[in-house]
Amino acid sequence: MRTAYCMALHEIMQKNNRVFALTADIGYRNFDDIIADFPKRFINVGVAEANMMGLAAGLAMFDKIPFTFTIAPFVTMRCLEQIRVDLCYQKLPVKIIGAGGGFVYGPQGVTHHAIEEIGMLRTLPNMTIISPADPVQTGKAIYATMEIDGPVYIRIGRNNEPAVYPAKYAYQIGKADILLEGEDISLIAHGSMVKNSLDAASILSQEGIRAKVINMHTVKPVDRKEILRCAKKTSGIITVEEHNVIGGLGSAVAEVLAEESVCPVFFKRLGLNDTYLKMTAKHADLQHEYGLDCEGIALIAKQLLFKKNTFYMDNRNFSYG
Repeated sequence: MRTAYCMALHEIMQKNNRVFALTADIGYRNFDDIIADFPKRFINVGVAEANMMGLAAGLAMFDKIPFTFTIAPFVTMRCLEQIRVDLCYQKLPVKIIGAGGGFVYGPQGVTHHAIEEIGMLRTLPNMTIISPADPVQTGKAIYATMEIDGPVYIRIGRNNEPAVYPAKYAYQIGKADILLEGEDISLIAHGSMVKNSLDAASILSQEGIRAKVINMHTVKPVDRKEILRCAKKTSGIITVEEHNVIGGLGSAVAEVLAEESVCPVFFKRLGLNDTYLKMTAKHADLQHEYGLDCEGIALIAKQLLFKKNTFYMDNRNFSYG
């Protein structure tokens, strides 16, 4: 995803001389072409993420379009005050790229894990939040952000993520992608959890369970219409995210369901249960430990469907009026 981001940004900078690339001392190999072709529009601020946001705000106020880049928790939580006041309050078109969303940087520990940043940024007015599923979607999301008149946070992985989309794919901010149709249960995911959800659906299909898989790549604004379609056409909804269950995609979907008074629908938020990771390990091992691999997702789906069936069996003679 890092490579896809830098390739897309390089292409954009070739076409638009208002675009600047900023980094906080990481990603040099990926920025080689940008540094070579546009040295005056590439700025390394050093390990000074908050200053990078102030610099980006200044550039944006002079009709430039800055893309800021570093590790996800550093580019968001270290800069929250600057993002709030300098970018969101003034609705400036600064693009914030956070690499290593979730716990991609597993062995580096809690300081490098991004499990709260979506919840924090989701509360800020004027902020758009995007979490692509693979490199193809990352590149297309970078292009799409050029049309947004305001700050954007794009949460990406690192590199070597598995493909989900073909090269020729039409991307639209704010519109969820239906990757697999199903009638029994909906798996609504973003980022690295999209591929895991597809694999979980494959496991479930072997047991006769038809799962619908949704890539909710735009966490804010969330696709309300697709959430309601899932609630009406499937028996349950599970949100799947590499994030605290509080404040992220699960909260966004829950808000829609509550406000629209959708009933009955069985609902489960799958993510980190308001905890920091208790171990450091490889990304895949952490996903397995916290039930966010395909087997863990499939297990939760079966448990939710069992709960639904038990509820209806227990209430088959109950009258609602």
